[in-house]
Amino acid sequence: MINQQKVIVIGAGFAGIAAATTLAQQGFAVTVVEKNDRVGGRARVFQAEGFTFDMGPSWYWMPDIFEQYFNLFGKKVADYYDLHRLSPSYTVIFGENDFVDIPSEMSALKALFESYEAGSGAKLEEFLAQAAYKYKVGINEFVYKPSLSITEFFNIKYLFDAIKLQIFDSFASHARKFFSHPKLLKIVEFPVLFLGATPEKTPAMYSLMNYADMALGTWYPMGGMGKIIEAMQRLAEEKGVKFLLNHEVQSFDYQENTIVKVRTNQGELQADAVVASADYAHIDQEVLPPQFRNYTAEYWDSRVMAPSCLIFYLGINKRLQNLQHHNLFFDEDFAIHAQEIYEEPKWPSKPLFYVSAPSKTDSSVAPEGCENLFVLVPVAPNLEDNEQTRQKYYDLVMNRLEKLTKQSIKDAVIYKRSFAHEDFKADYHSFKGNAYGLANTLRQTAILKPSLKNKKLKNLYYTGQLTVPGPGVPPSLISGQVVAKEVQKSFV
Repeated sequence: MINQQKVIVIGAGFAGIAAATTLAQQGFAVTVVEKNDRVGGRARVFQAEGFTFDMGPSWYWMPDIFEQYFNLFGKKVADYYDLHRLSPSYTVIFGENDFVDIPSEMSALKALFESYEAGSGAKLEEFLAQAAYKYKVGINEFVYKPSLSITEFFNIKYLFDAIKLQIFDSFASHARKFFSHPKLLKIVEFPVLFLGATPEKTPAMYSLMNYADMALGTWYPMGGMGKIIEAMQRLAEEKGVKFLLNHEVQSFDYQENTIVKVRTNQGELQADAVVASADYAHIDQEVLPPQFRNYTAEYWDSRVMAPSCLIFYLGINKRLQNLQHHNLFFDEDFAIHAQEIYEEPKWPSKPLFYVSAPSKTDSSVAPEGCENLFVLVPVAPNLEDNEQTRQKYYDLVMNRLEKLTKQSIKDAVIYKRSFAHEDFKADYHSFKGNAYGLANTLRQTAILKPSLKNKKLKNLYYTGQLTVPGPGVPPSLISGQVVAKEVQKSFV
């Protein structure tokens, strides 16, 4: 490989920093350009009134993926931040006086399942044994493939694995082979909601998420999820990566189907290769001219997107009762809410919602005697988003939160900020204002996802949640590593 080839990475989120650091480790001169005033992408952090808010991801699952990432560079997670396993992992609220803590210990979890349905403790063991296999094969093998050609999967072992992975079965039907109690089904189906489709349209392969949840556990980096980004930036800079903030990419200069310069709002940068970790659809449709685009506008419009969300960042001037670190409010009908996200997109009539209270675990994220709340309502992408709608849902959710936790909260709010579709578009150029990328349906898996390589430009690549392997923090870390290997190949 020729050292000191210049690579420009667009976007300083998980995938972008992972790609940049991996390339720098291989001897490339890497510059990351970021349109916002801080690194992190959707995992940015902000402070207000003494509170520290993680703006996006709040769940730390698959700790092995993070450990493997830092190990690539001779480091450990513990070199950068203190990781704490949550117990209980989270709480599910099914209604008034109906709160279920999900234990972190397997024996207690089996006992919980058994209390709802005789024999389900043993069934859970069987379910998780299958999920463990899917995790081992799916996470350690399949997701590290660039999926540029079907031939990558031409292997008898992979054919056997595909059958055992249950790629062609739905998660909903798979779960019902083990459990019938509605509460147990909600508990096992909850993790696939991160993947952007209903359990009926999500491949059964993704029970691997249950293994990540129940066996590997729910963790929290003390100081907040932003500590991961801080660690990744520090490691990247140790490897020589340069970060340019407030640099928004506007266009490219070309020569012989090769990008030679990247133009930003603050000047031009030379490039031997470009990795776009910014929103794929934005780069494809807005930055590239038609002759260099991978896809048409019609293609993008036909993609099944994961949900968007309405988020409230709240500072509370007192401590709250009846809340854990993670809280899932399933007190309304999930089927109706799912239909209003996926089938008939509209603002939900009776939404489910999620509340994170990191101050329950970490006193550093809120002033003494106060509580830090992150309230999230999953909603369909591409909805009309205005302040009147946001206020309506704030009142709706907060009234339910007060009723279910039996305390006044709204009158104790001393800081409030909302974030929804228009903010996702403004801050991240997010396609249709989505929050979680491309839905992981069968028709949008592996080689059926948008390609990580531009088909017309020799040196433009893509990484992040709109390409392989898919949405989520661990997949984004992997996506950055996968694309870095493809860039490296082109210079060998």
